[in-house]
Amino acid sequence: MRSKRYKKLPDNTKNLQYDKIENLLNIVKSNCTTKFDESIELSFRINNKQKKNEINLRTVVNLPGGTGKSVNVAVVCEDDKINEAKDAKADLVGGDDLVEKIKNGDLNFEKLICTPSMMIKLSKLGKILGPKGLMPNPKLGTVTNDISKAVHESKAGQVEIRNDKDGNIGLSIGKKSFGDDKLIKNYNAVIEALEKEKSNLTVKGDLVKQIFITSSMGVSYKLKLDKSF
Repeated sequence: MRSKRYKKLPDNTKNLQYDKIENLLNIVKSNCTTKFDESIELSFRINNKQKKNEINLRTVVNLPGGTGKSVNVAVVCEDDKINEAKDAKADLVGGDDLVEKIKNGDLNFEKLICTPSMMIKLSKLGKILGPKGLMPNPKLGTVTNDISKAVHESKAGQVEIRNDKDGNIGLSIGKKSFGDDKLIKNYNAVIEALEKEKSNLTVKGDLVKQIFITSSMGVSYKLKLDKSF
């Protein structure tokens, strides 16, 4: 059953023409009629069905305007790096003791960072961390000796870009309360990250097929790209 609030939202927005994000943000925000600060979200359809293999895209992007969300960050490291992690404002810090807590199902965090030498211990917990997307990965900057940088980036506005098996990518670029300029900067950062990733992939044709923008409880609109890639 659709709520009264939802029924008041525009119908058949999928039939509208593609438009630029600058022209759509005010419309999307006007549809944010809930009592909470809704997220502004992007949905991508990528061309992942290739003849030789499917595309598995996974990377991170630092949003210059932040995400508007607080992220609980855990760090598994050696004793001599514990103070560095704490100074960087990591929420959970430990060595073998934290590994044991994770093994027992204590996953009170959204991002897990570890040093390379501790990765061998976490790699044994793939069945616990893998399904939740929490396994540290060097490509994502979560396996590193620069703990301070990794924690700061995770808390400042770093989001993961990852497609599912059907070629869909979903992510938030901020909140309704953000100014349009901040949301546009975050959007451009995501586009630049995808353009960079395409150069590292073997893709026949364009990587991005369609983009949609919506809010947490709103309806979606088709976004127009300034250029195809």
